[in-house]
Amino acid sequence: MAKIYYDNDADLGLILDKTIAVLGYGNQGRSQALNMRDSGIKNVIVGSRHDESFDQANEDGFMVYSIAEATKRADIIFLLLPDEVAPEIYEEQIAPNLEPGNIVNFASGYNITFKRIVPAEGLDVVMAAPRMIGKGVRELYESGEGSPAFVGVHQDASGKALEYGKALCKAIGATRKGAIEVTFDDETCLDLMAEQGTWPIIYNVFVEAFKLQVEMGHPEEAVLMEMYLSKEPAVMMEKAAEVGFFRQLPFHSHTSQYGQLIGFNDVDTSEIRSFLKNRYDRIKSGEFAKEWDKEQHENHLATLNKMEEDAFNCEFSQAEARLKSRLK
Repeated sequence: MAKIYYDNDADLGLILDKTIAVLGYGNQGRSQALNMRDSGIKNVIVGSRHDESFDQANEDGFMVYSIAEATKRADIIFLLLPDEVAPEIYEEQIAPNLEPGNIVNFASGYNITFKRIVPAEGLDVVMAAPRMIGKGVRELYESGEGSPAFVGVHQDASGKALEYGKALCKAIGATRKGAIEVTFDDETCLDLMAEQGTWPIIYNVFVEAFKLQVEMGHPEEAVLMEMYLSKEPAVMMEKAAEVGFFRQLPFHSHTSQYGQLIGFNDVDTSEIRSFLKNRYDRIKSGEFAKEWDKEQHENHLATLNKMEEDAFNCEFSQAEARLKSRLK
């Protein structure tokens, strides 16, 4: 069983006197910086370009520096930059300013798993990775609940890297709920599988169900409303997270429960399994990472932009827009 750490398992005292630099003050950066300050970490600074994020950090009362200068001043680095820009920034602005004994904290395992970033020896390399969007990380902290996280160690120069990782999870409020110990490769694979395996299947189910029901003569407005625009599935997923995926079924009628379960048992999952295994193999082999590198640096996101344009303008999206324009 995976280890799960809570407040009593983490020692905030390990980092109270450290200077922590949050590099990247987007949704996650802002929420984590505010949470750490509210947890009693006095020396939280921000590294940012001079943009809206820079101004927001100033307004929030943080000392803001360039990424290079913030790195130089810090004992602990929170690398909260987008995966695709982090390697270049790390090499040019971060790595030259790190010293042995520094701690580098990643919120994503991607660049470590695929060796886009290779930290120098003498550094502790840890992961405190909330499993929640930035807005939720802050709101759950403020409510006293906290958001769960993954915690892990890639490089343990001090012999205390895991303890530092747990302390960082506590500082952002994650150990209130639970910090699950994983490897960097675990985080990378699970994150990419959700994006490339689970959600593409779900998108296709909704689109094909829409097409079929409209072809059978049902009003497109009613089909979309019944499927998800009422927000019923959002409530179902919230209940699933609270009580269990199948244990939320009693919130439905007996007719609904019976229909859902007989349908679940009748689905041929072989094609689903085959698709998921194909996605998994592409991720683990590094094929996807190479493809994504090429898309960014050679194609300049042309394929991504075309696929996004096609999705935004498909019949499903157009029907959705027509209905939403008529709803109050």
